[in-house]
Amino acid sequence: MIFVTVGTHEQPFDRLVKAIDDLVGEGKINEEVIIQRGYSKYLPKHCKYFDLLPWQEMKKYYEDARIIITHGGPASFIDALSIGKTPIVVPRQSRFNEHINDHQLIFTRELIEYGVNIILIENVNDLLNAINGYKIIKSDYVSKTNQFNNSLIAIVSRLFESKD
Repeated sequence: MIFVTVGTHEQPFDRLVKAIDDLVGEGKINEEVIIQRGYSKYLPKHCKYFDLLPWQEMKKYYEDARIIITHGGPASFIDALSIGKTPIVVPRQSRFNEHINDHQLIFTRELIEYGVNIILIENVNDLLNAINGYKIIKSDYVSKTNQFNNSLIAIVSRLFESKD
């Protein structure tokens, strides 16, 4: 199964949703595709889809998917990395009115230069090659969320300690 998520940004991401749906409709993708389409206006004709999903359902789709295709929002692709999957990332671009600027594209490029295992797709016409050539490259990403949370709790606790 391929899971596609466009996140929760209020601008449509029809370019990605339609490209995936067209590939399924043309028989170029022959496995189940599930799309979380957010506020996209395009309604898929060949894929199961949801507008928005609760986090627990999203997490289940992430775990079950062979391939995860995301927009360039860090939370979406970091979730894939954190479970050991290499995401195919299609950043939203301002020239298509998908976001206010190109920060997703810039950030994703920077991460790749830094060595993060991400498959970057800037042109949706390259999606099929990425899907057909997909190999799971185990992510070495290690979440530091718990470490950060524990440090923050310690700092806040010290702020409220009695000075008697």
